[in-house]
Amino acid sequence: MARYIGPVCKLCRREGVKLYLKGEKCFKDSCPIQRRPYPPGEHGRERRKKLIGYGQQLREKQKVKRLYGLLEKQFKNYFKQAERQKGITGENLLRLLERRLDNVVYRLGFASSRSQARQIVLHGHIRVNGRKVNIPSFLVKVGDEIELVEKMRKNVFVQNSLTLSTGRGVPEWISFDKENFKGKILRMPVRDDIDANINEHLIVELYSK
Repeated sequence: MARYIGPVCKLCRREGVKLYLKGEKCFKDSCPIQRRPYPPGEHGRERRKKLIGYGQQLREKQKVKRLYGLLEKQFKNYFKQAERQKGITGENLLRLLERRLDNVVYRLGFASSRSQARQIVLHGHIRVNGRKVNIPSFLVKVGDEIELVEKMRKNVFVQNSLTLSTGRGVPEWISFDKENFKGKILRMPVRDDIDANINEHLIVELYSK
């Protein structure tokens, strides 16, 4: 399964915002974007140019794509799917991305980053409605119950992730039973449930050219 395996901290520096791709490290003073708040590369220290038009649209698409850990083809397929659905295309796109199983595992706090959540899913540590699902792109629906297998509940990484996730909380569209390491999808996510710093209309404009 294709995925980005390069240095992820460079991605945050390139986009100029924290994408929280390294979990706990992102909250420490050693976070690279805090020590080097400029794009990577030979000319990174030069003044960051203000983007307009295509450049602004491209950077927004890249930011969201990297935030959810997707490659270009995967992301474009989600956009095409969002276009076919009723409603606002940009919001449909974000709703699809939020419904990915790896994202839900991250939202529940079982992982400190989406890449770590992806690994937990791939290794078969997640049950959906009592059945093992090892596909990170699996789309959850209303009523689905997502549960961490018992052998992973005392895992040090999971415990650290749960502690770290206390500050960000669980979105309102998911209920979380911390004692039983289980979450339930109460409703579909709406725009207010998703990062307000995402300008999805720029992505729509980019793909509409």
